[in-house]
Amino acid sequence: MHMQQDISLKPYTTFGIEAKTRWFTEVSSVKTLQTVLQAHRDTPKLILGGGSNLLLTQDFPGLVIRVAIPGIDIVAEDAEYTFVKAGAGVVWQKLVEASLEMGLSGLENLSLIPGSVGASPMQNIGAYGVEIKDVFHALEALHIETGEIHSFNAADCRFGYRESVFKHAYKGRYVIVSVTYKLSKKPHYQISYGDIQKTLEAMGVTELSSRAISQAVIQIRRSKLPDPAELGNAGSFFKNPEIPVAQYETLKAQYPNLPGYLTTPGQIKVPAGWLIEQAGWKGYREGDAGVHTRQALVLVNYGQATGEAIKNLAEKIQVSVLEKYGIALSAEVNFI
Repeated sequence: MHMQQDISLKPYTTFGIEAKTRWFTEVSSVKTLQTVLQAHRDTPKLILGGGSNLLLTQDFPGLVIRVAIPGIDIVAEDAEYTFVKAGAGVVWQKLVEASLEMGLSGLENLSLIPGSVGASPMQNIGAYGVEIKDVFHALEALHIETGEIHSFNAADCRFGYRESVFKHAYKGRYVIVSVTYKLSKKPHYQISYGDIQKTLEAMGVTELSSRAISQAVIQIRRSKLPDPAELGNAGSFFKNPEIPVAQYETLKAQYPNLPGYLTTPGQIKVPAGWLIEQAGWKGYREGDAGVHTRQALVLVNYGQATGEAIKNLAEKIQVSVLEKYGIALSAEVNFI
């Protein structure tokens, strides 16, 4: 265990915001994590994974623990499924690639999502018609106060749209250390969302496979979303709001091109990116804080933006969309 002092967090978050932490350490085993937590019981702590869904608005006065627990292993299988367990520190795309190498299906639509395995159930990450809850089996999490390892099944996690119990009732109480996924030996492909089918056709794919779908998703994401290594961002900054059907129909009469997708009975999901773009924010820039030129759902750091500047821009967008459409946007990104 190597403890560092007054460390910049800029290299550890995809937004590339300059902010420091009083103490910093990286752990690659559950035992080391337990030791660190026990030794720093009274110190404010921030648990960090891939840093892809965080906005640091100021320096952190305590200890940042970067979870780098490795490992991808098959732990069980039956006639239909293979159960794959991954350490919380595994890069998400590495797990996707490993699942494809194993000939398994379930993660292909989630290709190229930034971040680590540990954050996947916390955020219930999703893309192109698939969410973690669809392939989730169980997770292990370390209780910060007691140091005990607890197991959680899908019901325990209370998954919602980009939500789980770890973002609310158990926020700050647990550290996810491993996740087990239930991946299919007999694929059930999901290609009806977004441009997947059109991209597959353009690629000349005549026989569907998990790998082909993964390649199509990667191609789509690279065409629409900025690479955090080149332009600081945290992917989708806002959640797609859900509104009552009656409200949607009223807005649709006023804005005929307003897209919407029926989700739960009586609720319509509206693309936040469309609302933001139509409100005039796409490509907007204020200093080094801006809205991406190709995808209005993504806020970007052009180099030297502060977390506070990104936060202020996000709030202006929220006010603008609320005033124009009567729809409140919620941030998907976690503010620290």
